Order: sequence, then structure tokens, then C-alpha cells
Amino acid sequence: MRKTTTFAVAAGAALALVLTGCGSSTENGTASPAGQAGQSKDGGSGLASPFSDALKLADAAKQGTEKAKSAKMTMDMSMGGQSVKAEGSMRFDGENSAMAMTMNTPQGATEMRYVDKTLYMKVPAAQAKQFGTDKPWLKISPDATDPMSQSFSKAMAQSTQQSDPTQILDQVSKTGQIVGADQVELNGEKVNHYKVELDVSKSIETYAKGQPAEVQEQMKKMLAGKNIKIPAEIWIDKDQLPLQVTMDQSELMKQLGGASAAGAAGGQITVKYTDWGKPVDVAAPSADQVTDFGEIMKKMGH
Repeated sequence: MRKTTTFAVAAGAALALVLTGCGSSTENGTASPAGQAGQSKDGGSGLASPFSDALKLADAAKQGTEKAKSAKMTMDMSMGGQSVKAEGSMRFDGENSAMAMTMNTPQGATEMRYVDKTLYMKVPAAQAKQFGTDKPWLKISPDATDPMSQSFSKAMAQSTQQSDPTQILDQVSKTGQIVGADQVELNGEKVNHYKVELDVSKSIETYAKGQPAEVQEQMKKMLAGKNIKIPAEIWIDKDQLPLQVTMDQSELMKQLGGASAAGAAGGQITVKYTDWGKPVDVAAPSADQVTDFGEIMKKMGH
């Protein structure tokens, strides 16, 4: 049980990063007055005036990200009072989606690769040893029969799409309203900066999306009738690509408690995107470096 719990914490935290795909914490910028959507582009920067309607903002940004299909990302989040950092590359391409990410925690580094619908996790050596293997990688197959592998595999398959920033944009279009907009400098580039408030009660299904079915039902019950507002900020460049997304889900996570992997995340997360549209290639680890997690579960009687 101890070994299973140890892995569940590591994998749950890792999945929380992918499931969330959005964040909280701001980047300082020099604000200039916001215009109305539809005005001409600004000077030589090519940046159009900010949108005033959340649906139009989400639609425009979705078009940009769907065209680019890939990006590098860094993520900072609070988890159980501790700071967790992650970085990696993702390809958002339906059945061909892939991801390579490394998460750093006080307990050590956990590396993840998701390719060909299979999740590979490289956990700290001490944790791997608890499972009776000296191989560094654990493989979680989509066709595994043990309950834990099935749960993680299903969540990962769905959550690769959650890591696509269009998912936070989906939340914005269905539950958000723009409460402020201006133009700022971010990393030397002039961008549109939006402050958005998300009303979870407008579409609880949107926030449960990507979770296993039983977790979705539990989340819906726990959130029903709750007045939960989530503050978020989004920085969009001239090509309608998100460069940074922040979100404070503290109140949402407080209400969820341990209902989901994302519920363990704490709530405050910052995601920064770079290298939009550059190729992302993810390879599975060498077979001689991999242990099948399903086989480990069988040996442990699960």
C-alpha cells in the first residue's frame, strides 16, 4: 500500500500539471489604455486593440493555437504549500498528441513522456526501488488491466488535450467575462493583456473535462450550487497566441479537496508558452530501461 501511495502522489501531481494547463502569478508590464475590439492595428507592432468580449477573445486565440499546434512551456505551481516547477514541450494534434515534461519537486525530479497513447514516467530512484525494479522508467499502457494503470492511462489520454491552451480558452468562452484589458510589454514584445473572471457554476462540466468518469461525477456533485469565481489573466501576442496564462484556482481546489488529481495541485499556477509552431518530437524510452507498471501492480496483488 505504501508503494502504491507513493506512486499515486507522484503521478497525481504530474497529472495535475497536465490537467490544469493554466495558471496564476503575474508578469509586470507597462500598461497603456485599452481600445475597443475591431479598431485598427497599433502602429508598427501589428497588435490589434484588445477584445472586449470573452467569446471573441477565445475564438481568436483558439484559431491561433490550433494553427500552431505545438509549443514549449514552463509551469510554476503551488502544491501542498510547496513550490513545484515543470518544463517541457507539447504537440496538440488529436490522436497524435505528444508531450515531454520534467517536474521538479523537493522530493526529486519526475520526468514524463506521453507518446503513442502511452505514458512513461521516470520517478526518483528511491521511489523506483520501492517497486522492486532498477529500471528508471515506468510504463503505463492504455490496455493495462489493473485499476491504477487504467485510471492514470485514461486520465492522461484525455489530459493531453487539456494541456492544449485552447482548453482554458474554452473555459473563458463558456464561463468567463473580461473585467479588464490593456496593452503591455512582455519579454520585450507588445501584447494584449486581459483580466478575466470565470464563473464555475455556468459550466461545471467544463472544469470536470479530462477527468475519469467517476471523478467527473464526484466533481459535479461537490461543485453543484457553489458560487466559485476564478480570477485569470491572459497575455496574447499579435498572432493571437497565448504567451502567458495565469489562474488562481484556490477556491475551486478548496471545494474539491481530494476529488481529483488536479485537486492536489493547490490552485495557483503560471504557464508560459514559447516557440509556437516549432516541431516537437517525443520518443519512447529504450525498452531495456522500462518496467511495465501493470506487471508491478499484479505482483503487489492489485
